[in-house]
Amino acid sequence: MPRRLFLWSSLIVVSLRAFALPDGFVYVDGEIPDLVVELRYRSDNNFLGRPVDGYLAERVILSQPAAAALARVQADLRPFGLGIKIFDAYRPQRAVDHFVRWAQDINDNKMKDRYYPEVDKRNLFREDYIAERSGHSRGSTVDLTLVRLEPPHEALDMGTGFDYFGPASWPTYPQLTAQQRANRLLLQSLMTRHGFRPYPREWWHFTLNDEPHPATYFDFVVE
Repeated sequence: MPRRLFLWSSLIVVSLRAFALPDGFVYVDGEIPDLVVELRYRSDNNFLGRPVDGYLAERVILSQPAAAALARVQADLRPFGLGIKIFDAYRPQRAVDHFVRWAQDINDNKMKDRYYPEVDKRNLFREDYIAERSGHSRGSTVDLTLVRLEPPHEALDMGTGFDYFGPASWPTYPQLTAQQRANRLLLQSLMTRHGFRPYPREWWHFTLNDEPHPATYFDFVVE
């Protein structure tokens, strides 16, 4: 083989390997073809007000067991014209590091009115809204809500938006309408039925009980 052709072939192999997911991880739309995705940290529609490091594509990645469990949740919802919408799933450690840098800059309050109007940014670490490690980086934690499957995929009313920092986002928050409580209960019941546990401060946040990487924090990019 001529040297030039050999070098070109090598570059192709390297490129293909660069886009391969680690063993045991999958793209969730491969498990759930009718999945609705709004990857907030890929855009400026989040509490930072800008795209977050590590999100290079609008793709949802999870460990294979977590993705399979979510597919069972979707199967339960589908006969009722409902489905899941994912805001975030696997999160690279570099994205978590970006959150930490943002939280340390107490003068950057661009999105305060929308995402943390009642929380002093200086208290985000103490009140567990921001941390140096995230279960998302282990690959089996997901942030999601319920939507109607028919476009435009209207979301069910959960009482607050995704990533709202404050007691109103706690799953047990009492000052909700009956419909908002029912919607949160439906989401939590289905997720726990299929092996996920809720997080007590965020109605949208669930982690697979038997996660395959309970002590490993990954940093490959989302692409």
